[in-house]
Amino acid sequence: MFKLTEKGEKIQEMFDTIAPRYDFLNRLLSFGIDRKWRRFAVKQIRYAEGGRILDVATGTGDVALEIAAQTPASISIVGVDFSKEMVELGKEKVNCSPFAARISMQVAPCEAIPFADGSFDSVTIAFGIRNVVDRAQGLKEMHRILKADGRAVILEFSTPRSTLFKALYHFYFLKVLPVIGGLFSQFSAYKYLPDSVMEFPSQEEFKAIMAGAGFKNLKHFDLTGGIATVYVGEK
Repeated sequence: MFKLTEKGEKIQEMFDTIAPRYDFLNRLLSFGIDRKWRRFAVKQIRYAEGGRILDVATGTGDVALEIAAQTPASISIVGVDFSKEMVELGKEKVNCSPFAARISMQVAPCEAIPFADGSFDSVTIAFGIRNVVDRAQGLKEMHRILKADGRAVILEFSTPRSTLFKALYHFYFLKVLPVIGGLFSQFSAYKYLPDSVMEFPSQEEFKAIMAGAGFKNLKHFDLTGGIATVYVGEK
């Protein structure tokens, strides 16, 4: 059984704590743009009739539900997350959706995905890879569970390239966002969010890590001036 590091356990506990206000704050703090980003990311997946798609760090199931909305009824979706509280809330959302029969969710970390080699057509992870302590191992697991020619789609925050936009973004992200997050949830969690984004590798560095995990044909797409990036790699 996979054992989280001390850092991993602290991140897991943080997400368990903020789970009840997570969806609300996502919409509020991103001005709703996060929905557009997820839709774009899901459009990059690859699948065959009757296929399976895995959403890692699924949280409360937003990406899993978007995958279901964009794919035929023959496609089944599995969501995994290391936060039990997030998964429980996700199950409630899924059960109230039109896609309950197609989506299953369970607790599992990215570094130890509990499925056999070559089980999925595509794997997604949105705003979760930076929270994976052993990022290289997590990417290797995502590669392992993909079928040959399977595709990984990773949505993550990044840093805008425009000097002016970057300055405005950093002011909001580093100064305003933690305060708003603290009003509705936990200040330390929404202080961790920008800190973790600032520490995340550059786009080229991250694609190199993906290549080291075995992914080929790597590319990325900047979204909203570079606030977020979608990375695509194939097995």
